[in-house]
Amino acid sequence: MSRTAVSGAEHPIVSGFHPDPSICRVGEDYYLAHSSFEYFPGAPIFHSRDLVHWKQIGNILDRRSQFVPGGGNASGGIYGPTLRHHGGRFYYITTNVYDSRGQLIVSAEDPAGDWSEPVFVREAMGIDPDLCWGDDGECYLTWTGRTESGLEGILQARIDPDTGELRSEPYRVWQGTGLAACEAPHMHRIGDYWYLMLAEGGTERGHSVTFARAERPEGPWEACPSNPVFSHRSTALPVQNTGHADLVETAAGEWAAVYLAVRPRGFTPQFHVLGRETFLAGVDWVDGWPVFDAGRYEFTPDDTTFTDDFTSDAWDLRWVAASSEPDAVATRTGKGLDLRDPADGSPGLLCTRVKDLRWSAEAEFEDAGRFLLWLDKRHWYGLTCENGEIRAEARLGAATALLGSAPAPQGPVVLRIEAVEPEAEDMTGYGPDDIVLSVKTGDEFTELGRLDGRYLSTEVATGFTGRMLGLGAVGGSSRVQAFRYAPTR
Repeated sequence: MSRTAVSGAEHPIVSGFHPDPSICRVGEDYYLAHSSFEYFPGAPIFHSRDLVHWKQIGNILDRRSQFVPGGGNASGGIYGPTLRHHGGRFYYITTNVYDSRGQLIVSAEDPAGDWSEPVFVREAMGIDPDLCWGDDGECYLTWTGRTESGLEGILQARIDPDTGELRSEPYRVWQGTGLAACEAPHMHRIGDYWYLMLAEGGTERGHSVTFARAERPEGPWEACPSNPVFSHRSTALPVQNTGHADLVETAAGEWAAVYLAVRPRGFTPQFHVLGRETFLAGVDWVDGWPVFDAGRYEFTPDDTTFTDDFTSDAWDLRWVAASSEPDAVATRTGKGLDLRDPADGSPGLLCTRVKDLRWSAEAEFEDAGRFLLWLDKRHWYGLTCENGEIRAEARLGAATALLGSAPAPQGPVVLRIEAVEPEAEDMTGYGPDDIVLSVKTGDEFTELGRLDGRYLSTEVATGFTGRMLGLGAVGGSSRVQAFRYAPTR
């Protein structure tokens, strides 16, 4: 499949479910980290030398001592983070909403790991924590939340990031412009000012970036007269929900911003299915305020095609588990992957993110197994090979429907899931895609089910995550011999 240059205004730099980006630079190297919600390992981190091509170098939270699991609820776990570099160390601060001990901070000299055991900021309850250092070395924690004394809103305090101990009483800073869901603070010291950027309007169509500045971290704060400085709300642009941004100064002395956004498709009100992705914009400073240029960068997207025969001694970084961990649901044998039903009450799925709008994926099982397109336990489509039969099924809310079935073929069982152009008889029938579920019989694939993809969209299922492809066991155990994924447009 040929790849052509695209505009950063229309294509993510990190595609698929990679929300809440935070960025920092060390010399010529850029590092980008994300939230990951219930999936473990958590907090994927990427490296780049040019801001547009990124390679995953690790998962920051890769030990259960760093990431306490919850009860399997969707859209829990690891929320919006901040990634920073100071004094020769990288710091990653985030919220695990499953954990009641406050914001968690881990650090490392090498961003590829290993990252430290977490310290907790018990006095800072809430979400979306940020760290910022002044020229005097003082570190400031800013977050969205509340304190035990009842203080609420966008809060700030001086902090020792190595112990998690606050060095001052929390105080309120700028509270935004009055739009809904004022959150996701990031503070930057630039020139003569401290700049505070927020996400407002909610992470849906009204999502916006707003700015204020002050001569001191405590304020008083002056709001940007052009707020919101960046938003695609009420436009017909193909990328929507733009917000939750973070700034970085480039090695050339210019400025850029990463932000989350979605690519909705289908008839109104449209549907986004990949979750919130990470995009890049240029930033100019005009009269002391940022001006975003979403179309500044052009690049050729990286090829997302991959094949895994599971012969490696280590998990590829792409594989995560839903409300569990890879080692709890699967074992690498050197000749495939043995899947099993976990004892932790999780969905029992080894997952990888869908990264394209049109794609095809195949899972090759020795005999029995299940292959799902997954949003959460109430919203999935999938194929199951069990007791000599292949079933194509869909789970929508409380209902599970059988879409079709066929006898299982002899020998290896190859199951295919594809996202294709929708077939519709009228306008309202156009969803974001059609999902086709097939099994290989001989040299051909036989379609067992086809369903509108809108039911696996955030607009229908709700939540903060995106589509995943999941492998699971049936009857206690299954062996998968290979997995293949490729974009088809």
